[in-house]
Amino acid sequence: MAHPWYVTVQRFWRKYLWGRRIKPQELRHFQESLLNESQLDLNFIVLSVGSCAIATFGLLSNSAAVIIGAMIIAPLMLPIRGMAFAALEGDLDLFRRGMVSVVVGTAIGVGLAAILGLMVNLPEYSSEVLARSRPTLLDLGIAISAGGISGFAKVQPKVSNALAGTAIAVALMPPVCVIGLGLAQGNWQLSLGASLLYLTNLLGITLSCMVAFLIAGYIPLARARRGLGLAMALTGVLLLPLGITLARLVQQVNLEYSLQRALLDRTITFQRTQLLSLDANWLSSPPEVRLVVIASEPLTPNQVKLLEDFVEREMSQPFRLIFEINQVQEVRRRPIQQFGQIAQRAFPVPLDQNRPPTRPAR
Repeated sequence: MAHPWYVTVQRFWRKYLWGRRIKPQELRHFQESLLNESQLDLNFIVLSVGSCAIATFGLLSNSAAVIIGAMIIAPLMLPIRGMAFAALEGDLDLFRRGMVSVVVGTAIGVGLAAILGLMVNLPEYSSEVLARSRPTLLDLGIAISAGGISGFAKVQPKVSNALAGTAIAVALMPPVCVIGLGLAQGNWQLSLGASLLYLTNLLGITLSCMVAFLIAGYIPLARARRGLGLAMALTGVLLLPLGITLARLVQQVNLEYSLQRALLDRTITFQRTQLLSLDANWLSSPPEVRLVVIASEPLTPNQVKLLEDFVEREMSQPFRLIFEINQVQEVRRRPIQQFGQIAQRAFPVPLDQNRPPTRPAR
């Protein structure tokens, strides 16, 4: 006889969520491992400084490969897992150690990135920097997914190799560095956006690690309800700004597409040019649109002004257009007759009028 669905759910609840299924010896070993990972020591500081320097240089040079390398060696995810378990278990010592390590690592990242940003002193930042100033609900989904895998890798050492991949996916150190770069430039909007992304990653990892530890049986639900509820509440607070940013991102993508179609289909200038790429910087006021085009003739400032007026009428919003023009020059080969004439002019052959013409040999 088949059991009703609620009986199956009740059995799953009691078996996997309600009680602790880990032996006391395994639990002590697990807590000691988290304590060691959350310890603020020389290794943690060296890795924090190194990953911050690599990430900052990668952001300044707009190199995604360098930024990925910084994500792999960044140690911030380890104390976050300790904080997640400590919040469920009520372990104040472990929570304090994890919190201190996270705060110190974050301060190192922000401070060092600000110093490097002041030293380099770029007039404007690249797309890799700007991309980390507009977090959305998609970033929260990435953080929750990567944090869940990180927690699962902790309770299942056989899949610990996946930790590097989760570090790349969730990217804790780059947004910390973007906070410092924004402070170096005095761009508060950039720093606030990166701070929101960092908090999104932090809370998403913490919440999903809690769920992973709960399902693995390291914490009974009756004991974990308070910490889990607090993490869910804090994460829920982020839903509103992240949802607004996602809606704004969709609107911006639609505006960029409409702008591109209007320029290509309804202007004479773009009938004589080929558009290679269009990139908009929405943090500037008005938004800057950088267009890379191929043209046989250069564009004049008056043409750019007319295009800006046209875009403002069509989009009901002003834009600043910046063109990067790759000029094309047509080069064709000469006809064969012209080659002969040029050679004759370059190497004239003197003619002897008294010499009779030679006959071909028979």
